[in-house]
Amino acid sequence: MAGKKKVLKLGLPKGSLQESTIKLFKKAGYNITVSHRSYYPSIDDPEIQPMLIRAQEMARYVENGILDCGLTGYDWILEQNANVKEVAELNYAKEGLRPVRWVVAVPEDSKIKSLKDLNGKRIATELVGFTKRFLKKQGIKAIVDFSWGATEVKPPHLADAIVELTETGTSLRANNLRVVETVLVSTTRFIANRKAWKEPWKREKMENIVTLLRGALEAEERVGLKMNVPEKSLKKILSLLPAMHSPTISQLTDKGWYDIDVVIEERLVRDLIPKLKKEGATGIVEYQLNKVIP
Repeated sequence: MAGKKKVLKLGLPKGSLQESTIKLFKKAGYNITVSHRSYYPSIDDPEIQPMLIRAQEMARYVENGILDCGLTGYDWILEQNANVKEVAELNYAKEGLRPVRWVVAVPEDSKIKSLKDLNGKRIATELVGFTKRFLKKQGIKAIVDFSWGATEVKPPHLADAIVELTETGTSLRANNLRVVETVLVSTTRFIANRKAWKEPWKREKMENIVTLLRGALEAEERVGLKMNVPEKSLKKILSLLPAMHSPTISQLTDKGWYDIDVVIEERLVRDLIPKLKKEGATGIVEYQLNKVIP
């Protein structure tokens, strides 16, 4: 009798993180196709069974074993108070490679200047459980209401303050709100059901996925540079290169010339290439990276 097919049940975040997560998986080598009518995307790995779940609910389904693993924000793990295995921190969000912040925000003309001014006030947020626990630890008694969305428009008539998620602060400023304090900094986490993590096959499968996802993230802000360098310029050019590790140097068939290959942060390239050219580098090629595995 044939053995039971091995399958890893993977939760992918539906909503704001969905597009960036699918893009990251593609860069890691997994092609995921989402149908608009289905919560079950297809993936080009027969050992993975993906399902789209709202990030807010992910930790609960992973904790209960309905899913073996999934990706969600650290904020929602705390909100659910979920007992899950945090396998990896993956620093990406909807709009880039940065953490997101949950902040207390109030109207520009509000008399609320600090957390203690929230005593007796009404706060609207989607992060109700965490906010209540946070305020309790601060010794603050306030009314915390669940907000079903459009939280920024609640003050001043429906709430005195909000606890809201922000990446750039643009939406808060557009609604004439100012930040009083940051209550939580959150990043995306790859989480696992504790029982599934103890199964050797599932654990290895998860670790392999995480290795590739991390490699894809490492490559996001880096590029490769190749160039030909005359021997007389070699020392100077090497001193200009802020490499992750020592650059690869190969002697060319043309005597007195070397090929240099290096991985650097993309933000440095704009200023670096003119300097390299000035010092004698030729044939400079910049190329994109899919994965960088440390």
